[in-house]
Parts: sequence; structure tokens; C-alpha cells
Amino acid sequence: MKKIFLLLSLLGSNLFTYAQDSLSNALLWKISGNGLEKPSYLFGTIHMIPTEDYFLPKGTEECFRQTRNLYLEIAMDEMMDMSNLAGVMDQMFMANDTSLADLLTKTEYDLVSAHFEKMGLPMMFFERMKPMFLSAFGSPEMNPQNFKEGHIKSYEMEFNEMAKKQSIPVKGLETVAFQLSVFDSIPYKAQAQMLVESLKSNDEESSGLKEMIKSYIAQDLNKLAESISSEETALNPYLDMMLNNRNKKWIPIMAEVMKEEPCFFAVGAGHLGGKEGVISLLRKENFVVEPVLKK
Repeated sequence: MKKIFLLLSLLGSNLFTYAQDSLSNALLWKISGNGLEKPSYLFGTIHMIPTEDYFLPKGTEECFRQTRNLYLEIAMDEMMDMSNLAGVMDQMFMANDTSLADLLTKTEYDLVSAHFEKMGLPMMFFERMKPMFLSAFGSPEMNPQNFKEGHIKSYEMEFNEMAKKQSIPVKGLETVAFQLSVFDSIPYKAQAQMLVESLKSNDEESSGLKEMIKSYIAQDLNKLAESISSEETALNPYLDMMLNNRNKKWIPIMAEVMKEEPCFFAVGAGHLGGKEGVISLLRKENFVVEPVLKK
């Protein structure tokens, strides 16, 4: 379960392209040139990370203070606005009365049901929920108690708090409705198989998860890309749709807002690298994108 969840975390809901350009070991990148009066910054996140592994590279807070807008994949206020979420709740559930039992064998269904029952989440409440959401909800990282007790941190929440202290607006490159629609492009059957795969591979996930977090702490985007692209999961056929198309949509938005005011962009680390990654795409638009390396 953790492996699928971490892959989604690196996407932002968010994985690297197959052909990865070699990049410096850095999560924080400075964007300048192409008519910008002041630089903006780009940061690669993991959406959920154990508190003991959370860190900010040197210089991050200094760079953050130089900006006038924070852009996340989705604005936190939009995510927390219940009136807004009410309008998209239906998108969390499968159409045509499809249930998880329709997509899995009895053995597979029993495996999933037992996992959620053990977490205190009765399966009856999740029967029609899209399996991709179940992959996230079923992860220990999404347990509210872990947040309450301080075991888990969210980079997006931390940056959101920094923005509040600096009294700068927090905006989104995407909407909740758009991110939910991305899941609709993945067949329910494939989503269900991803869920089952993640549960079956729990024993292998612990070491794999530790290696991924180790690479993230080392800010080694190339190593992360290598680890992710080598994974054989049901998610693989849909990586291009979940990653590259979204990256391309972000570039004109970023280009426009950066010319108005310096911005700080914090998105899943998986969006940064590769020939169709945000760094490469910005460079193709004649922006200078360079790592911020503070000692």
C-alpha cells in the first residue's frame, strides 16, 4: 500500500518520465530569465512523509520570503472548503452502481476488505469508491491520528503555513475537480488491480519505501526516477497521462504569473525531471532553471 501511495505522492496525486535527463541533486530550483524582473522558485515535494524524515534544504525559507505567491498543485483552501468539495464528492465514486466486488475475485476482495476492517474502516462505506482513492485512504500515512500525533508531515501544509505567516496568497495550478477527473481516465479494473498489487507487496514495500525516502532526502531526482520507472505496476500504462499532460498545462500558467510577481511553486517531485518534466519544459520556453545549492 505504501509504495502505490508514495508513487502518487511523488506525482502529487503525482512520477518521472521514462527518459530522464541528468539533474543536479536538488529539490529547490531558481527560475529566472525570459523577461522576469525577479526570480521565482520551484520545489519538489512528497505529499506525505514521516516527521523524522521531513526537512527543508538550506535556503528554502530564504527563497520563499522573496516571493509574493505560493502555488501548490491545488490550493489548500479549496481542498478544505467543504462547500466546494460537496460539489465534487460524486466524482470519488464509481459510476453505474459499480462496486469493488464487481472488479475483483472473491479472494482479492476478501484481502482488501480484511485490510480496511483491520484499520477500523468498514468496507460497507467504501464499496463504490474509486479504487485509486482506496489506495490512498488505506495507507497508514492518511490516518488522521498520525497527523494528530505528529507522526506524519505534509510539505503542502507546511508551505501553506509559511504563506500565512508571510501573508501571501496560496493558489492552485489545478482544481480539485480536475485532479479527480484524471482518475476517471484510468479504467476501474486497472485501479482495482493497483489496489490489490499494493496490498500483496507489503513485505517488499518497507525496504523500497525506505530507499525512496532516502533518495528524496539526498535530493537525488535521478535515483528517484530510476526507482519509479523500474516499478512494474498496473499504473505504468497511465503515467504519461497522469504526468506529462499535466506538466504541459502548468507551463503557460507558470509563465504568466511569474511575469507579474515572483512565485514559489511546490509540486510533487516526480513532476520536475525528464524531457517532459517541468524543469525541461520551462527551459524550452527560454527560462533559466538552475538548482539552489546552499552549503
